[in-house]
Amino acid sequence: MDDYGFGSRGPGVQLLQLGLIRAGFRPGRADGSFGRGTEMALRRFQQEQDLPVTGRSDTAVWQALTPWLTGVRFVRAQPGDTFWKLSQQYDTSVAAIRTANPALDPQDLRPGQTVAVPLGFSVVPEGVLFTSQLLELCLTGLQLRYPYLVIGAIGSSAMGKPLWAVTIGEGETQVFYNASHHANEWITTPVLMTFLEEYCLALLDGDTLYGYDAAELFRRTALSLVPMVNPDGVDLVTGLLNSGPWYERASQWAADYPDIRFPLGWKANLNGVDLNLQYPAGWEEAKKIKESMGYTSPGPRDYVGPGPLTQPEALAVYRFTLQNDFRLTLSYHAQGKIIYWRYLDYLPPRSAEIAAAMGEASGYSVEATPTASGYAGYKDWFIQTYDRPGYTIEVGQGVSPLPITQFDEIYADNLGILVLGLALAGRPEIRPAAPGSPA
Repeated sequence: MDDYGFGSRGPGVQLLQLGLIRAGFRPGRADGSFGRGTEMALRRFQQEQDLPVTGRSDTAVWQALTPWLTGVRFVRAQPGDTFWKLSQQYDTSVAAIRTANPALDPQDLRPGQTVAVPLGFSVVPEGVLFTSQLLELCLTGLQLRYPYLVIGAIGSSAMGKPLWAVTIGEGETQVFYNASHHANEWITTPVLMTFLEEYCLALLDGDTLYGYDAAELFRRTALSLVPMVNPDGVDLVTGLLNSGPWYERASQWAADYPDIRFPLGWKANLNGVDLNLQYPAGWEEAKKIKESMGYTSPGPRDYVGPGPLTQPEALAVYRFTLQNDFRLTLSYHAQGKIIYWRYLDYLPPRSAEIAAAMGEASGYSVEATPTASGYAGYKDWFIQTYDRPGYTIEVGQGVSPLPITQFDEIYADNLGILVLGLALAGRPEIRPAAPGSPA
């Protein structure tokens, strides 16, 4: 984490403000602008934590803020402590503490034992810019709260950042959701992360998701998520990456495409290649189409690269897919409120029926992919290779990056799609349930 002080701006400052707000200090809104309110809140935090009162963030500040960024605090049990007593002290629930500590006996909690205590707020924040840093903090916090989550890197980006995958569920039917192939469509990452946390909470509470029993979904399916396929590009668009040789190279390439806003219009990875034009499904046709449109060299969008699977991010997702047996995939993009469900003349069994159910659940239109965008995408390759349902979901409306103010509507629209993907994959006997009704 970087060192920030008065006058600093960007998602790193917003993350600092988020931690201070959750810790009970009041810097004002988490707006990414380090003003006097943030400085005073940070000074009060430093004083309470017995840190040097500098009014600037540093390594010690970030370490002290970690519990409020991951949503989990580690405490050493004292004589007489119980899960109930700790739940009252930290504004959480006994069930949350029990889930986070499967190796501890709540009837025999011994002094000196370390207890992971989930704090009384959601790990995945609302209303903030997502970056690769925030994603890692959220994944860390969720895994601490829900140790049954399986989290690991499936590869690395052009800049060497890990590409994180998380799996939830123990069933034989495997399902795969991915987001943020395109950098300026980063709003799709919190869609998947919020869904993951809501799924975990439904399991904790013995609740339903969109009318389906969460525990039954967990038993029947194994859902894998890659929430941020393009972390370098996301960090460029959201402003975490705003200097250095990678930034300068991207800026020079963008200058060749002056009609595309920089960095907000950037979709590609940091090699200037569009990752959703990297899959071996009509790649040569995609190359012809994009070159005819003027995208012939590395740049912000639509450059197909020197060949399919030449970019580490796409190659990692490709290999991850080959290593599993996914029955259905969702690829999240923005924008248009559209569900794209076909590739050429491939018609995987039940793909039209499932698309119609998702369209009804979301209010999104169900359409064939336009020819100009109809090749070399992940969905295209998955359908071609496996003859199984694969969908591209275009969330929201407007110009990407979509404003975070659209998030609540986007998530509400997509909850049904996300649940139906689990409920209907590989289960021909299960029919779509009405929203809010038992499945």
